[in-house]
Amino acid sequence: MSATATKDGGSVTITLNGTNKSLTIPLIDGTIGPSVFDIRKLYNELGVFTYDPGYGGTAACESKITYIDGDVGVLLHRGYPIEQLAEKSSFLEVSYLLLNGELPDKAQKAEFERGVMMHTMLHEQLRRFYDGFRRDAHPMAVMCGVVGAMSAFYHDSLDINDPDHRRISAFRLIAKMPTIAAWAYKYSIGQPFMYPRNDLSYAENFLYMMNAVPAEDYKVSPVLARAMDRIFILHADHEQNASTSTVRLSGSTGANPFACIAAGIASLWGPAHGGANEAVLKMLAEIGHKDNIPAFLAGVKDKNGHNRLMGFGHRVYKNYDPRAKIMQASCHEVLKELGHQDDPLLELAMELEKIALHDEYFVSRKLYPNVDFYSGIILKAMGFPTSMFTVLFAVARTVGWISQWKEMIEDPSQRIGRPRQVYTGATQRDYIALDKRA
Repeated sequence: MSATATKDGGSVTITLNGTNKSLTIPLIDGTIGPSVFDIRKLYNELGVFTYDPGYGGTAACESKITYIDGDVGVLLHRGYPIEQLAEKSSFLEVSYLLLNGELPDKAQKAEFERGVMMHTMLHEQLRRFYDGFRRDAHPMAVMCGVVGAMSAFYHDSLDINDPDHRRISAFRLIAKMPTIAAWAYKYSIGQPFMYPRNDLSYAENFLYMMNAVPAEDYKVSPVLARAMDRIFILHADHEQNASTSTVRLSGSTGANPFACIAAGIASLWGPAHGGANEAVLKMLAEIGHKDNIPAFLAGVKDKNGHNRLMGFGHRVYKNYDPRAKIMQASCHEVLKELGHQDDPLLELAMELEKIALHDEYFVSRKLYPNVDFYSGIILKAMGFPTSMFTVLFAVARTVGWISQWKEMIEDPSQRIGRPRQVYTGATQRDYIALDKRA
């Protein structure tokens, strides 16, 4: 069976050859970005599906939250450029924006921040929940377990059809995720858990819980707190990536928000998604010195070689990742604050970036630095072990996940997710008794 298609303005008509079946598929326009063909009636009318492994050419939902133009390197949250938000806003203000669609006024901002900070503590029994993990457990495994268990402790807000329950669940997830993450770290190194302090900002509180000990005072550096806040902003949401799609797919079944966010954390854990900044550090360590860069890049270009240029290129961005420019500036601020402005790792990274951006091999393939290229250097300088890198990603992305989940729940056209397939297995056959099989 084959098909022919004819275009007519804002639609396309598909006719199955050899049949009298045809379907006119309308074109749907977004406010910005490419238009999409509405294929929802394709199977019912023609009996065929589309085939799109990885969903790279399929819009699975309608969303008003985040827009990316990868060809020119644009990232907008509710219409606001990421560069402006990272420079002028704060993570909790961006969180309000993602959840509610508009920037808050002074009263709304104060009320939202107070609402988040009222929920920073964990149920005390969850504190003992950590004792069930091995000390050497990966922090992401702990995150998956603890977040998934939250539905057993906060079952007073699990009615997804109740707007007030959705609001409380959003507060709880955004507020408690730094506590969960910091305690996973403290547990792994055998230090006492530090309870949250609501007199600190979101980023300050996280750094306090990560680094403070009961035996002495700990003062959070304003420069490091601002850098941490900016890292959270840059990772807050990124449209329909793998983990966000996982949260939406889980949520489409009616699962509670804690279960959905735990599913998102599990998806983020994959090295192809949330572990890229750790891979950048391993690559830089492998290169060792800037004099070794040409030989390393030659290995990258060799189709039979095993070198991979980590931190360059992106599934969506075919231009310079706008978040990478902001992260580069933060990198210099952090290293200067810590007295590492002559850090050989940063020197090596900048030289690698300079060479790669002027190499026709990489330029022609649109392999530009992404946000992971510099974030690993910042986090390493701030004392975070590489096992915590993806955890920090999860802390930041929680607000994006819950915003996308909330939008999906409130969308009357949303249905349970059910991808289709092209079946290429055996056709129907009869069972053969064991003693008669060859």
